[in-house]
Amino acid sequence: MPGTTVRIREETREALRELERETGCRTTELLARAVEQYRRSVILGLTNTAYHALRVDSDRWAELQAERDEWDATLADGLESDPHVST
Repeated sequence: MPGTTVRIREETREALRELERETGCRTTELLARAVEQYRRSVILGLTNTAYHALRVDSDRWAELQAERDEWDATLADGLESDPHVST
């Protein structure tokens, strides 16, 4: 597998060694998991910021509420005819 060398602080390397001992996972797997978790955290933070900005804009929020209400009316469309779905 091709790789890349990345410089990290000694404290980070020690933490990785400790996690390797505790989990049995290799450093590459630990780093991949950590980066994915951080990536998801960043996306969630950006989403929360955008949602907050939308909530403070009362005109835009009201406009979108009307749209959400329209979508809510379609959520159950056809479900009563589906034998696999209980209502």
